[in-house]
Amino acid sequence: MRPRTLANPAVAGLCSTRRWSAAFTLIELLVVVAVIAILAGLTLSTLGYVNKKGAESRAQAEVAALSAAIESFKLGEGFYPTNATSLYTNLCPTVAGRKVYFEPSPSMVVTNGGVPQVADPWGTLYGYSNYTSYFELWSTAGGTNTNNWIRN
Repeated sequence: MRPRTLANPAVAGLCSTRRWSAAFTLIELLVVVAVIAILAGLTLSTLGYVNKKGAESRAQAEVAALSAAIESFKLGEGFYPTNATSLYTNLCPTVAGRKVYFEPSPSMVVTNGGVPQVADPWGTLYGYSNYTSYFELWSTAGGTNTNNWIRN
């Protein structure tokens, strides 16, 4: 018996071309994986920047809200809170009948030595200094460089 062959060579070439074009080569797959890896790396690096900017914006809003609460406390009580430790106890009293000047979100409250205090988005306590006629309130913004601190 004779092996079967296609009578027309053009049809035989067409069949072999279709067979090879139905699959991806290893190089094509590696290029696609490399492009996906590059895009994922760019996305993840951007995500860190967005989180940092979000924390800075949140800290700025919290400093503004705390500053307004401190001013309201001064108008109501006649004096500024004495120190950073007393900020929470003066502005957010848990004693019935005392006026609440500030209601912090649960993520802002940390317990330091059994005393609740207000913390910034990075988990460090807000800095506070009381002077006779004014006060200073700041967040270190997660670093030690004073140029990057967020102040009232």
